[in-house]
Amino acid sequence: MEALGVVVNPIAGMGGRVGLKGTDGKVAEARRRGAQPRAPERARAALRSLRNRDPDTAVYTAAGVMGERAARDAGFDPVVVYDPADSDDRTEADPARPSDPAEAETAATDTRRAVRAVLEHDVDLVLFVGGDGTAVDVAETLESVEGDADDRTPVLGVPAGVKIYSSVFAVTPEDAGRIAAEFDRVADREVNDIDEDAYREGEVRAELRAIVPVPVAEDVQSSKQLASGSVDSLAVGFAREVEPGRTYVFGPGSTVGAIEEELGLEPSPLGVDVWRAGDDGDGTLLARDAAEDEILEVLEEPVTIVVSPIGGQGFVFGRGNHQISPPVIRRADEIEIVASAEKLDGIDALHVDTDDDDLDEELRGWTRVRTGRFTTRLVNVA
Repeated sequence: MEALGVVVNPIAGMGGRVGLKGTDGKVAEARRRGAQPRAPERARAALRSLRNRDPDTAVYTAAGVMGERAARDAGFDPVVVYDPADSDDRTEADPARPSDPAEAETAATDTRRAVRAVLEHDVDLVLFVGGDGTAVDVAETLESVEGDADDRTPVLGVPAGVKIYSSVFAVTPEDAGRIAAEFDRVADREVNDIDEDAYREGEVRAELRAIVPVPVAEDVQSSKQLASGSVDSLAVGFAREVEPGRTYVFGPGSTVGAIEEELGLEPSPLGVDVWRAGDDGDGTLLARDAAEDEILEVLEEPVTIVVSPIGGQGFVFGRGNHQISPPVIRRADEIEIVASAEKLDGIDALHVDTDDDDLDEELRGWTRVRTGRFTTRLVNVA
């Protein structure tokens, strides 16, 4: 590849670990809760992977945290084509805005302007770092600049957001770098987005927002399926085997929610709940819709984490459940993966993407997934 456009949404994913289920309109609250940016490091990982394979790629990007810093850290000498600190309307809106682009706040308008700027340099691929909202900004800018032309510039996402329903993202940042270096053809794929306010209330309202060309590769994830089969027997079987005195961390989703309902709990469908089993079939709800720090505060060993893979994608950790962070996972002595047989039929392998390479490696390998009251299936965590 001769030229690459890089655009980083530096706030993407900040709301995940602190329990906000997204960052749209919630950046200040995320920071108040102690959230740390994750997108810049994932950008560096992707670009290092690219440079290991294609060090001569010319990189066009935005200043500071929007791409320049990550590109330099990865060993590239990028050409800066957009600086958010130079945006007059943003500066007027915030007179105290720092002049240093590495510290400047950014907005969706900056993402769109950065994409437009890199497209002016005839890049072979736009590599963006963010979530579904960022994907929408990229796709809509691509359409406004290039229209419906058959030779539109392809795009590829590095996953950094809390929710990722679109099929334009690589499975991991390292995969994104490899795909960028090696792809030789593209295919149209979906950009989906959901209403984050409704999502925080437990309702998923997904909408197809665009179709964009994406490199063809095995390690590009599928669109998330929004429905799953019956899990009643699975829930009954799990509930009958809970261990008194054990703490259970219940991840998001309807499958895990069915287990909570069987235990007499009211699940937070898109949040994380923590419950300790009692001696007489009852128990104590320790935290509901909890952020990472709230989970860690109430954990008492032994600990079981209960999660269900995302339908169509197979992610167990790293998509929609960032509250179950590496520190939380390392406190658990048991991880229970639950899914209906129907859901597993649509998944080739399970995936993890925790931001901790060592932990990801520990979690990989063959594992048993509970599929019913008495049944399990052996599935590979790739």
